[in-house]
This record gives sequence, structure tokens and C-alpha cells, in this order.
Amino acid sequence: MAKNINKDVVYKAAKSKEKDYMLNDGEGLYLFVGKNGAKLWRLIYTFDRKQKKLALGGYPGITLEAARSKAEEARGNIAKGNDPSEIRSEKKKARQLLASNNERVADGLPILNSFADLTGQWLESIAHLTAATTQIKKTSRLERLAFPLLGDMAIDQVKSSDILSILKPLIDKKQLETAHRLRGEISSIFAYAIVHNFTDYDPAQPVAKQIPAQKVKHRAAIIDPIQVGQLLRDISNYNGTFVVQCAFRFSPLVFQRPGEIRQLLWSDIDLEACEWRPYISKTDFHHIVPLSTQALAILAAIKPLTGAGQYVFPSSRGDGRPMSDGTIRTALKSLGYDSEVMTAHGFRTTASTLLNEQGWSPDAIERQLAHAPRDHVRAAYNRAQYLEERRRMMQSWSDYLDSLKNGAQVIPFKNIG
Repeated sequence: MAKNINKDVVYKAAKSKEKDYMLNDGEGLYLFVGKNGAKLWRLIYTFDRKQKKLALGGYPGITLEAARSKAEEARGNIAKGNDPSEIRSEKKKARQLLASNNERVADGLPILNSFADLTGQWLESIAHLTAATTQIKKTSRLERLAFPLLGDMAIDQVKSSDILSILKPLIDKKQLETAHRLRGEISSIFAYAIVHNFTDYDPAQPVAKQIPAQKVKHRAAIIDPIQVGQLLRDISNYNGTFVVQCAFRFSPLVFQRPGEIRQLLWSDIDLEACEWRPYISKTDFHHIVPLSTQALAILAAIKPLTGAGQYVFPSSRGDGRPMSDGTIRTALKSLGYDSEVMTAHGFRTTASTLLNEQGWSPDAIERQLAHAPRDHVRAAYNRAQYLEERRRMMQSWSDYLDSLKNGAQVIPFKNIG
């Protein structure tokens, strides 16, 4: 089939007529001349047994030479089995996506269909099933550790090696729990992406076996009554700030988790009922901690100093945050108790061990430790279960600790309440 049939002068001289018409340049290239005077290049071709038209631009803006070059490129794609119209459509979509993503980035939003975008969708989809504090932790972990590398990557372009590369620093630092949590969250994001047709493969799955299993390490605790007495005497002689002194003395009396103690809110204290009523994020329920006279005395002592603020034990920096999570650990270390001997969490083990030995109900002890069932109905019921026994137990426990601190002879006793 002939091509390049006409010279440019033919197209330049073409005039409009009563009807539209076309000038053939060969091999499907035509100049369309409209009755309104418009001159437009068109390539007419057959693809999959269907005749199609491809607009190549207006003449003379698109010269004869440029039109022929575009037509030749289109013919080359057809020969390779690619439809020029579909190629143009994909390029148009890509330009529109790029423009949209540029606008999103300018507005502080993630790139469409990126890992960050799907992460946001996944987090939103589980928000109603997840405690607010847990949701914040998941979001922070993903933004800090995964987004720097994966955030802008298309979800279907993320490889197993990419995921391993963000977990490797955690593995090298022996932060295995964080590594396992992060990999699990990434895998959940891909599960969401798969069911919503953004991708068809979870590259986080094969990475699981590359993370060493985490060895469970029990937190050290002193359980010998004589040694507990010495610890309590050391705590009473601690020379830190008054806020830390109070938190340090308060910890053995209530034996709650260190994070809950340091974030203790004045709004959760009911002095009339002699109760602390915290929300326990770890087990997702509201707890009741009966307060002994000794615990109430500590709160009364610190209230003039911190009572106008949010936290009972605020940070010494005065920035509105609670006391640092390493404060009690550091205080213990300053007294000569390293993490192999006693930990802030160890006060829970001390109380659990000795109270069980004294004959208190294991169920009451477990409730007081806030080892609550995850079922919300049962958790609501168990919030106040054994409460009267727990009141007696908490006061008895504080009295017992006083006797140990004062050097009384250690005589195991049974609960008779």
C-alpha cells in the first residue's frame, strides 16, 4: 500500500466544501477537512478485526512530517499487538493520576493506591474494633517504621525484600516483638488490599520466617519477704524528686502495670469511694483499684503539688506529659536493683506470689491484677467482681508491706476474710 502520497502543498491548499472530506496520505493516514475549515490528522487502522480512528492533531500545528511520524509509531505498536488508542488512554490516565497525586501530596494526603493510602483505608476499616490507644500505636508504628520506604510505593509493587529491609534493623537490635507486630500489621494491610482488588499477593507472608522467634523473658521480681522489706526501706530512703518518690512508694501498694501508674489521672481517682478507676488498654476494660489508707495518704501528700494538672505523677519537664516510662526502672537501678533483680513490673509478681501464699482467693488476685477476659460483657461484669474481698485484700496488703518495711518477724498468715 502506497504512503506519503501527497506533498505538503496539497494539504496547505485544501479548502472547505459543502461537506466534510478527507485527503489520503497513504497507509491509513488522512487529513480530515471539515466544512467549517478545520483540518485534522486521522489514522484509520484495524485492530482485532475492528476499524478504529486515532486523532493525531490539527494541521498546520501538527505538520505533515510530524503526522507521518506519529502514524509510523502507531503502526509499529499495532505490529507488536498493541492498540494505539489504548496506549493513549493509559497515558492519559497516568497523566491524570499524576496530577491528582500532586494535588494530594500538596494537601498532605498519600498517593492513590500507595502503601500509605491502603494503610489509611485499613486503619479506618478496623477503627470500630480497636481501642483508641491501640489504634494510635499501630498508626505511629507504621508511619515511623514502614512509611519512609514503603509509603509512596504502589501497593502492588511492594516486594518481600522491601518488607524485610524495614524489619532488618529491628531484628538486628533484638526488637523482635516490634518486628513481629509490624510484619503482622503489614500482612493485614495486604489482606485488605487483596480483598478490595488492589493487589493479589501478600509479600509480608514469606517474611514471617525470617524473624527469629521471641524468647519469653519473665520480668525479675523479689518475692522473699525479708528482701521485700529491705526493698521497701530502700524505697522510703530514695532521694529523687517528690513526684518520683510518691510514684515509687505508690507502686508496691497497688501493683498495677507501670504504664498505668505513670499515666494515673486525677479524674480517675474517687477519694470518697477510696477507688482508682483506670481504663486498662491492654485488656480493654475499665478497672477498679481499691485504695488503702496508705495509698490515699500518698495521693493526699502529692495533691497540693500536682492536683491542678491532669496527671498525678507528671513529667518533671512541665510539658503536660506523664512521668517517663523509665523513671521507676531508673530509680530502682539507683538503689542497686538492676533489671536482673527487680523491675517496675515486678511489683505485680511480688504481690501475686505473696498474696497467693497468704491464702487470698486466686480469682480476686487475678481481678486485682486486671487480668480480665477480653469478652466485653464478661469484662463489664468482672470489673466489680470480688470487689469487697479485694478491698480487704488491698488494705491487708498495704499493712503487710508496712510490717515488712518495719522489720517485723515474717510469719506467713492465711486470709481469714
